Amino acid sequence: MTGLGTLASTAKRRIGWIIRDRFPFRPVVRDVQGVELVLPWSHRLPDYAAWQETYGQNLVELARLLAASGPLTVLDVGANVGDSAVQILNAADGQVLCIEADKAYLDFLHRNVDRDPRVSVVEALLTVDGAGGGTTAVRTGGTTRFVEGASGDAMPTVSPSSLRADHPAFDRLRLVKSDTDGYDVDLVPAIAEAWHDAHPVLFFEYDPYLTRLADLDPEAVWPRLAQLGYEHVAVWDNGGLPVGRTSTARVAAQGRVLDDVPGGRARSRAYWDVAVVHRDDAEGLEAITELVPGELR
Repeated sequence: MTGLGTLASTAKRRIGWIIRDRFPFRPVVRDVQGVELVLPWSHRLPDYAAWQETYGQNLVELARLLAASGPLTVLDVGANVGDSAVQILNAADGQVLCIEADKAYLDFLHRNVDRDPRVSVVEALLTVDGAGGGTTAVRTGGTTRFVEGASGDAMPTVSPSSLRADHPAFDRLRLVKSDTDGYDVDLVPAIAEAWHDAHPVLFFEYDPYLTRLADLDPEAVWPRLAQLGYEHVAVWDNGGLPVGRTSTARVAAQGRVLDDVPGGRARSRAYWDVAVVHRDDAEGLEAITELVPGELR
């Protein structure tokens, strides 16, 4: 596409978003990457999937490979509208425990997963210790970030250890997917600790920009995971294309490239999808090696 054509396409897309954002929670049915979903009209998922067919499919392929080596049990933190759960179970049999705290998206989540007995939904905000205060949901284009606020519009809170105790069917957890817009670096190690004997593969967004907005240190996640025995890291870009494999010992320094994106707020688009595998998980290592064969330089 020429530069002029690209500008026209971008302008058309932005105008479409402005219109859709005026009626953000109007329900629409969309076919997205082979599955039918009920979505808020403002949701960006169909756009992202149309621009790059690999978007989000790294998680689906990872789940499919893990299911081939044993029972697939998935914890979906920040389940949103249930798109990850639906796509995973379309590719592989298993069970998914969805946790979502945004009331605006819970209706869509239930519409998409309630007919499938393999999916359970927890209406709560997952926090490290289960404690919670006043929170406000900040929504942008189909994703939610919770910040401190005077009015609590999130659901009750739950800790990872309580979540495990309340859902024994997920005691041998195989895969964790976390998408909490910056809070993943705090939540993921807490989940890994709660399921320390199961050694689930950990898949999450590593977004230094949003992590700092949450007043957290993005690099702190790596030594915490290393202490829990996690060594192997697979990295994809934010469109789901493989970047390379590395280790928890090296990835913090390598991830600083994400801070080198010019343009202020544009840095929010500079993030990685990462899958982190325990040193004792041979099948998990085999899966990420197949999906991301090269080394991260």
